Amino acid sequence: MNQDDYQPTRADKFSFGLWTVGHPGFDPFGDPVRPWLDPVETVHRLSDLGAYGVTFHDDDLLPPGSDGSAGDRAKALERFRRALDETGVVVPMATTNLFRHPVFREGAFTANDPAVRRHAIRKTLDNVDVAAEVGAKVYVLWGGREGCESDTKDVRAALDRYKEAIDLLCEYVRRQGYDLRFALEPKPNEPRGDIFLPTIGHGLAFIDRLEHPEMVGLNPEVGHETMAGLNFHHGVAQALWAGKLYHIDLNAQRGPRYDQDLRFGSEDQKNAFFLVDLLERGGYEGPRHFDARAYRTEDSEGVWEFARGCMRTYLILERRAAAFRADPEVAEAMAAAGVPDLATPTLRPGETIGELRADNAFDPEASARRGRGYERLDQLVIDYLLGVR
Repeated sequence: MNQDDYQPTRADKFSFGLWTVGHPGFDPFGDPVRPWLDPVETVHRLSDLGAYGVTFHDDDLLPPGSDGSAGDRAKALERFRRALDETGVVVPMATTNLFRHPVFREGAFTANDPAVRRHAIRKTLDNVDVAAEVGAKVYVLWGGREGCESDTKDVRAALDRYKEAIDLLCEYVRRQGYDLRFALEPKPNEPRGDIFLPTIGHGLAFIDRLEHPEMVGLNPEVGHETMAGLNFHHGVAQALWAGKLYHIDLNAQRGPRYDQDLRFGSEDQKNAFFLVDLLERGGYEGPRHFDARAYRTEDSEGVWEFARGCMRTYLILERRAAAFRADPEVAEAMAAAGVPDLATPTLRPGETIGELRADNAFDPEASARRGRGYERLDQLVIDYLLGVR
């Protein structure tokens, strides 16, 4: 296959946040290396590359120097909507910036100060209205400042306030009749020392306590679960199993360190292979959203190479995974390892627990001596990843 075989189309449902391609390349140790990127240019450039969607925080549309006034926001939104209409690019998701302004230094929905919490809810409600207006179906809630460094914070009370905020947001959406669901984005740490709802598992447990759990799911991110030392593919599988994968953030991360937001597939290609395989076979119908950024080494044109690379790598992995699943030798190796047998219920049709207990036909010693064949099967995975099959 040549390079042209991996050109994205709108049907692939690739989307990017304005803050991803628009990241100017600053970090805690260095100033920006790229100029501000006009959201209108972003929409047109992403459209030209084959992306179908763009996402935004409430403050992402504002140009440098804006005071954030209602007038500035209305002008920026009008320009943005015109670009969407001109290109056919959609907004599948929106979110709120509840982490950059110093007012959120101690939290937003979980701040000790009730006035800060009320401000955070108002700020979110304002952008929920905008999200509904531009047709977003998912509203992501990343609690970047919801956490602590000192455990003098009352975590149980913080979770009560977190629940209260999300319950209020859900009730508002219901009352307005918006076709919108919320997705919590777990992360273990950074910028806070410890962040509340740090993993997919924590998020799933929390959702179960909400007043409208049917309206709230997850937006897991590759880098965030990897920072916690977890297997992202497994976490996404559990979210799918629970019916709670409402959105997903794709990037890459090299081990449990700071949040790197690297180009999708540039690290841990094996987990990325199984992740793409899962998304394409597991019933997920939402956008393949890239929450990553170009290396700081890059200029403005390098940003678009980064965006092109995210989509290209996904398509390569998608085809590699499909070929892997279609290979008769892989199917035979999976059967030898007993992989298909896991779909068989443990209790036989019509069997009682008493009959299960009375079944003495199984020989555990003989079973213990039999190898399971995963070395061969896993090598086939590597063969497909490295392109020798």
